[in-house]
Amino acid sequence: MHSRHRLAKKLATAAAAYQVAAVNPHCGECTKPCCRLDPLVLELDWQQLKGLWQLDESHRDFDRRLTAGNGPPEIRAQDGIYYAHRKTCPAYDEVHRTCRVYNQPLKPAGCTDFPVYEDQGDVIADLRCEAVDLATLTDGLARAVGPAFHIVQSADTEFPFMVTLSVE
Repeated sequence: MHSRHRLAKKLATAAAAYQVAAVNPHCGECTKPCCRLDPLVLELDWQQLKGLWQLDESHRDFDRRLTAGNGPPEIRAQDGIYYAHRKTCPAYDEVHRTCRVYNQPLKPAGCTDFPVYEDQGDVIADLRCEAVDLATLTDGLARAVGPAFHIVQSADTEFPFMVTLSVE
């Protein structure tokens, strides 16, 4: 019998392979790029925010300015994390439809994980991404874990576009 850890690792590998094979090639032709941050929120640490928004002030000065309501209107802060929403990510090149920080340390983890990622032994698929084909993804996960298991889908009741794929 497979341990839960080994299954999670297989799922993570299969989810990453799906991203590379199906999602990434679609990004350049997407009709609603997630980098525009319309329905999505980008989570950033200070170094990512500073680099992407090209801030030349100190962390403390920026936080004061943001708290006073004088920061970028698309940025919110909570518990040391910054959230960007409703304005295109500065790293997104609208002309070439590419990311300027792809495969660089400045790229936020959420960009790499979106829209398919492993989370505590399950795979989460965000159907807001038009590149996600749930049937193809489910088939790939089933192949990865083998015939002794099957994949069960469940949608979040509050956010039905978030589908959890679990192994049973």
